[in-house]
Amino acid sequence: MTKKELRQRYKNLRQQLSTTQIEDKSLDIANRLLQLDIWDKPIYYHLFLTMEEQKEVHTDFILNILAGKDKEVVVSRSDFESCRMVHYLLTDNTKLIKSAYGIPEPIDGIEVPSGKIDVVFVPLLAFDDNGQRVGYGKGFYDRFLAECKPGVIKIGLSFFEVFEGKIPHDKTDIPLDYCITPHKTYTF
Repeated sequence: MTKKELRQRYKNLRQQLSTTQIEDKSLDIANRLLQLDIWDKPIYYHLFLTMEEQKEVHTDFILNILAGKDKEVVVSRSDFESCRMVHYLLTDNTKLIKSAYGIPEPIDGIEVPSGKIDVVFVPLLAFDDNGQRVGYGKGFYDRFLAECKPGVIKIGLSFFEVFEGKIPHDKTDIPLDYCITPHKTYTF
């Protein structure tokens, strides 16, 4: 399957999920994350904010975990002209708006360079057993992950289990270290 075909297939699968299923699966994913050995040393955790229209994993549960563990949470604003993201510390004073693409984003705030981020939660549509993934196709996360420090922990979040084939990829695609689903933790 091509990335385009995989993208469409998994978008369709997501659209079939009910609100209750999305909530339940998102909670299961958050509970699985607690079992990972990522909570002691890292300070800066990059978290995507849920695009509800795309029926993404609800990251509010993860946000609560991070707050409970006194971690610094970083969120991004996307620049669709350059296909790059600018990262901001999420604080009580951060004002969020929905972009034209339905992405909740900070208006402004304290910028955090990519090189300071320790853990990145990555949105995706599908992944394979090598940690390759299919996103929305603009390359935002691959550009962002290429700017991060060596050793940054990359964790995909998926409602669905591993794709049983190989996802086509090129040298600019950056694989995941983990992918968390409601039923399993995959390590790559």
